[in-house]
Amino acid sequence: MTSHLLSWITFFPLIGMVVVLFLPRDRHNWIRWTSAAASAVTLALSIWLFGNFDKATTALQFVERVDWIPRFNIEYFVAVDGISAPMIILTALLSFICMFASWGINRMVKGYYALFLLLETGMLGVFCALDFFLFFVFWEVMLLPMYFLIGIWGGPRREYAAIKFFLYTLIGSVLMLLCMLALYLRQDPHTFDMTRLWADTSLYGRSFQLIVFAGLFIAFAIKIPVFPFHTWLPDAHVEAPTAISVILAGVLLKMGTYGIFRVSYPILPMATQYFAVPMAVLGVINIIYGALCAMAQKDLKKLVAYSSISHMGYCLLGMAAFTTAGMTGSLFQMFNHGTTTAMLFLLVGVIYDRAHHRDIEGFGGLAHQMPVYTAIVMIAFFASLGLPGMSSFISEALVLLGAFPVFKTLTIIAVIGIVITAAYWLWTLQRMFLGTLNEKYKTLQDMNGRELFTLIPLAAIVIFLGIFPMPVLDLMNRSLGWVIAMVQRS
Repeated sequence: MTSHLLSWITFFPLIGMVVVLFLPRDRHNWIRWTSAAASAVTLALSIWLFGNFDKATTALQFVERVDWIPRFNIEYFVAVDGISAPMIILTALLSFICMFASWGINRMVKGYYALFLLLETGMLGVFCALDFFLFFVFWEVMLLPMYFLIGIWGGPRREYAAIKFFLYTLIGSVLMLLCMLALYLRQDPHTFDMTRLWADTSLYGRSFQLIVFAGLFIAFAIKIPVFPFHTWLPDAHVEAPTAISVILAGVLLKMGTYGIFRVSYPILPMATQYFAVPMAVLGVINIIYGALCAMAQKDLKKLVAYSSISHMGYCLLGMAAFTTAGMTGSLFQMFNHGTTTAMLFLLVGVIYDRAHHRDIEGFGGLAHQMPVYTAIVMIAFFASLGLPGMSSFISEALVLLGAFPVFKTLTIIAVIGIVITAAYWLWTLQRMFLGTLNEKYKTLQDMNGRELFTLIPLAAIVIFLGIFPMPVLDLMNRSLGWVIAMVQRS
């Protein structure tokens, strides 16, 4: 089991998908519980990986390497380090939770859960793959399931949102493919092995590095998303089912920053340093622009979507600084944003299921009618605005501490984003939950057991890591030091 742990983690959801496809389509509970069980096994294996991960080394762990297409030196090469391990755990956790958050899906249930399990395999594969060709295959595996999950089970404008998501992502995929082939052909013998691609950067001249880095950055920036490549995200979130919004914000956005950490930084160190300032500027634009757009929203789900754009800006700012604190804060923010934004989208789904709208100004006084829901919303809001004692405070503080010595003016501007973030969350809290209860909502039911089951673990993680972040920081520490050393080679 240990020697093939990553394969089991990656492909067990695919096994679950095959089982689901053979179940009778009218047996909805069978389909739901089978999917949840497959995702639960994957989560258990990822927790086992965390418990057996050696935090004292930079070496790749749980390595599996087999020739796949020998004629072109393409391998099935998977491994994990301190950069990918937190993302694997996050993906497995959110996928498991989303199986239960999808319980309300009652149309074409079999197809929904089958596609969701395929999507989970694609996401996990991206974080495990160390052959660039295999990485690209898993990257593309995510595209079609997400397109159909939005386009079939989404809201009134689902087709528009799905096509927009598909086209943006496809453009990024084409750019990634071209850059991948350029790196492959540069090697002699040709290879997609990332460990070889980053081993000898003398093969890549200045112009080559700048062009390839720019192409890869646009591909990854679309996923993050970085301004001005962000416009697909609010539409996709608003129209997507609740669980798909959780996966979009909690996992898919992180693949952009993960790709920069995993591919661009170690392979193209000179170009990485060259583009550091533009990356930091774009990060600050994301922080301020996303926060201002969030403040202007009246739709609660769109507000959360724009808040994601803002918070991913901290990741970009921290990783552009090339300091230990900045890089650590960036990677930790990726994990923390995954948990907090998952809570936020799940909470949006809870109120939408009851009130059948998301208009912030249409509520009022909900704290009187739904005290448990209000308490969990407050945890999520305070976590997102970076309240001390919550996990996001640690990661954002590390980003700012790491970025300030390198980008003083940009970091000072970025701090304004924290103030705006606090303003829009507190204003939303006041409009929705305080004051006199709106007469229309006197019959609303508070949260049920299934909803609490999806939210309480995330709230516990947010609070625990806000008080004691070292389990995750220790996991990342050695590998981030290696990335910084790789970038500083040029």
